[in-house]
Amino acid sequence: MPALLSCEITNPPVCLPLIAQRAEILLRLQDHPESELSILLVDDRHMARLNESYRKKKGATNVLAFAMQEAEEFPVAPVILGDIVISLDTAADEARRDGTTLHRRVTKLLIHGLLHLLGYDHEQSEAAAIVMAEKEEKLFQQLELEERRGKMIHLAVNVDHVATLRQARGIEDPDPVTAAAICELAGAQGIVVHLREDRRHIQDRDVHLLRQTVKTKLNLEMAASPEIIAIALELKPDMITLVPEKRLELTTEGGLNVTGQKKKLAEVVSTMNKAGIPVSLFIDPDSRQIKAAKEIGATFVEIHTGRYCDARTDKDRETEYVLIAAAAEEAFESGLRVNAGHGLNYTNTQRIAALETIEELSIGHAVMARAIMVGLDRAVREMHALILKARG
Repeated sequence: MPALLSCEITNPPVCLPLIAQRAEILLRLQDHPESELSILLVDDRHMARLNESYRKKKGATNVLAFAMQEAEEFPVAPVILGDIVISLDTAADEARRDGTTLHRRVTKLLIHGLLHLLGYDHEQSEAAAIVMAEKEEKLFQQLELEERRGKMIHLAVNVDHVATLRQARGIEDPDPVTAAAICELAGAQGIVVHLREDRRHIQDRDVHLLRQTVKTKLNLEMAASPEIIAIALELKPDMITLVPEKRLELTTEGGLNVTGQKKKLAEVVSTMNKAGIPVSLFIDPDSRQIKAAKEIGATFVEIHTGRYCDARTDKDRETEYVLIAAAAEEAFESGLRVNAGHGLNYTNTQRIAALETIEELSIGHAVMARAIMVGLDRAVREMHALILKARG
């Protein structure tokens, strides 16, 4: 493996697989896909010792690079480039000062160290410093572009409202199972259903038939109640999404309070993980909820987009969008996979779909409302095309 990453900190505040992945992309961008690079993440105390031993300077620095050989001596065959040591303490201080994320700062320090290993040296002269700074910025932009390339966004269609119409008359039609099949044929990459405790729309019969017929991915939304947990364990959907549930609400009104229910939700997550069922937590765009979701072992979070969709003014909508974008980035960089949904429609979806850290949007009501006018197949195809266009 070209990038060898180790960390002396027990609970590092960064996602180690993400840093390793970025290191390998950087090596490929610099025409060293098979060369070996060692990365060590340390605290300020360790960095200060290295700084004094090798540079005869007091205190910690942000990054040190130890080359195994001079750049001009690189053979054609793969080589060991050397070691890059990054202090997470100093990087965190710099990230706070610059108003950026820790992962972004660590990535820039990684690029700085790599360029040193490849022969760049900003300490040689002012001109050399300018050349290296320009190279760092260019390489960072190339990395961002490379990470975006090939990253698709998925559309998961919620068919609850088909069941709502059926239950209004207490008959057999329209059938959400049939609707799910049409959605998949039209391009949906997932089907979402919420089996509520009061069974106001989706019924037990529906989820069992959907488990047998869905060809893409079945996402079961559910409350963390013993009855529904037992059904999920029997059903084994492709994933579950834990949501708050109130008897009198028309639809889900907000995200889970993960911080206030950590013990209870952690038990559900552990149970599902043992059964091989990935768990997503439906949360508001709140840093505290993201940290709690990560701590209890969730695989996904689904960012609640309701306040963004319901905003009455451009200013309020912008405020909510910024919160969603920041939350999605924080969750992604912590190692969580990120979905989003609630209230998205044909006029407000594209901006959310353009966020590179989000991999799936869950949309139901808007698609079904549009389907009444133009047909379900066309409604799904139009929404699918719209979110793909957002990624260019």
